Amino acid sequence: MSPHTRRRRTIARHGQLRTPRAVSQLLSFIGIGLAVLLVSGASVGAYIFYDLASTASANAVAIDGQESIPPDIGEYKGGFNLVLTGVDTCEDSYKQYFGDRCTGKDSEGTLNDVNLLVHVSDEPRRVTVVSFPRDLMLPIPECEDEEGRTHSAMSKQPLNVAYTDGGLNCVVRTISKLTGQDVQFAASVTFGGVIEITNAIGGVEVCLANPIKDRYTSLDLTAGTHTLQGLEALQFLRTRHGVGDGSDLGRIGNQQQYMSNLAKKLISSDTLSNVPLMLNLATTAVKNLEPSESLADPTKIVQIALAVKSVKFEDIVFLQYPTLTDPDNPNKVVPDKQAATAMWDAINANAQLQVTHENTENDGVIVTDPGPTLDPATPTDPATPDPSATPSDVVQLPNTIKGTSAAQTTCSNGNVR
Repeated sequence: MSPHTRRRRTIARHGQLRTPRAVSQLLSFIGIGLAVLLVSGASVGAYIFYDLASTASANAVAIDGQESIPPDIGEYKGGFNLVLTGVDTCEDSYKQYFGDRCTGKDSEGTLNDVNLLVHVSDEPRRVTVVSFPRDLMLPIPECEDEEGRTHSAMSKQPLNVAYTDGGLNCVVRTISKLTGQDVQFAASVTFGGVIEITNAIGGVEVCLANPIKDRYTSLDLTAGTHTLQGLEALQFLRTRHGVGDGSDLGRIGNQQQYMSNLAKKLISSDTLSNVPLMLNLATTAVKNLEPSESLADPTKIVQIALAVKSVKFEDIVFLQYPTLTDPDNPNKVVPDKQAATAMWDAINANAQLQVTHENTENDGVIVTDPGPTLDPATPTDPATPDPSATPSDVVQLPNTIKGTSAAQTTCSNGNVR
């Protein structure tokens, strides 16, 4: 194989396709972004904590172009960023659950099918989680794979081939180039990691406004509230035919409901005060993730934990990176640069973010409780969650940007009516 050979085994997956595709593991946000980090807040013994860090270090990945990590994350001007990705590695213990993805004609290679950038701001601390569609067409930089082969840069490819080309490092470089954001930390998690981590937390409660019955993932849930664990949670995160318009963009909204409920559970007093549960969760997460070298540092894990553990629900915001239909392929999307610029400007300014998009039947979720109102025109409104907010603190995002905050309640928009 030529040192510049590039493997391309993907097909269009933004539209409503007939074959199921790889898992959407938003538990990467759980596993590193919250679960492991919050262990320090549960007063786990130093010996155990450092033992976990040693396990993480064994699988740590170097990220190109990173500056030296300062002793205190407070020295990062503007806050810091984590890239978290879910990859569809077909592990022997779990591949029987995923049919053609692990046995069919496009079973080779590993794709980064879930891609998140988690921005943790300066004081006042806010957390913004931006989800990038896997079928987002964008430039991928030159990357080197684990065997030392160089994969040449390409001007337009789906985001989810970046891991195939150069592993976690290539995913980070691709997202950093797209967003203009420096990335200090990163991690990836696999199929099996989703199952194991969900079991360790004791399941996540989700709400369904309508039933979901998806023959592609074998998910069959009635309307109402369900606590999902293991494989069923994975099926819920994978389903796209079962929610909204059946597209990957609809699925992202559904996944964000799961993430929001999981974040609430993780930072609840019942969870943080349960040291055995937190230790089991941390141990499971560390064994099932691939961190950057910077994230395997126990000191940084403690600092990140302290930075995020007290963030208010209304200041934990989940957004979809804004896109337009690819003019070359209706099953793909391209960046909406104008809306993206507005989004990053608001994030970099550490504004309180107000999502103005109103969900339709095509979206993956229905908003059942909009939560507190952020009205930049009336900063003294008692519904404003941050008493220190002023008109310049609250930014209304373009209505093309979908998302929710952890203070809102959403239910899956199942398409079985």
